[in-house]
Amino acid sequence: MQGTFRTIGWLTFFAAILGAWVFLYMMAVGMDLDILGRPGPMGETMRAMDPRMDMYMPMAEFGPLFAMWAIMMAAMMLPTMVPTLRAYEDLMVSANGTRIGWWGVLLGYGVVWVAFAALITAVQLALLFGSVVDMLGIARSVVVQGGLLIAVGAFQFTKVKEVCHGVCHSPMSYFLTRWKTGFDGGLRMGLGLGAFCVGCCWGFMALGFVGGVMNLAWMGLATLFMVVEKLPQIGHYTTKPMGVALIIAGLAVIGWPMMTGG
Repeated sequence: MQGTFRTIGWLTFFAAILGAWVFLYMMAVGMDLDILGRPGPMGETMRAMDPRMDMYMPMAEFGPLFAMWAIMMAAMMLPTMVPTLRAYEDLMVSANGTRIGWWGVLLGYGVVWVAFAALITAVQLALLFGSVVDMLGIARSVVVQGGLLIAVGAFQFTKVKEVCHGVCHSPMSYFLTRWKTGFDGGLRMGLGLGAFCVGCCWGFMALGFVGGVMNLAWMGLATLFMVVEKLPQIGHYTTKPMGVALIIAGLAVIGWPMMTGG
């Protein structure tokens, strides 16, 4: 019976990840975007009809934009949670953990990321109405784009990143020091883990304002970075090199137009 519940739990978990990415793809198709977040024929036609239109999709309202970000959180962050859920399973026998506690951890983690989705939705709307980003969520200025890349890269070297990444990278240590049984215990641990995860990974989400929040290739790359950072064997060795790469990319984004006269 325990094996059946375990199988159902993991199948549901991976189905949620797949469903989130499929839904994002369907949104991109419905908005006439290709996988890189670029406008297709319909979008280009609408822009030609009205030059004032930066956009061909209704993403200037909180509700639809929040739904998009919440689904994107699931698509991007659930894959990074695999080591955490496996660590909890390892303690289910030795530390009186339960499958319902496993679901509590997952729910608590999700609640924090949904809250972050609401926050970044509000930020995007403020940037949109302030003419800092367009309707695709892409920063209009290369200075803003490059500055964001540099800021996120620099964050990779901070103590906050080190502490938060340490928890995300070694969830077993977190469980052993804050272990609570049952659904309520799992929920509280999930909320804590989610908070540390937001502290670790918020920058990769914010980079959506560089490449486009509906750019599936760009956000897929960010997901890959976050998954690699949490791999037990190599995670600690990737954080700072990623920071260096982001800083170099930011300097290139800012400097390239100056060098080319663009």
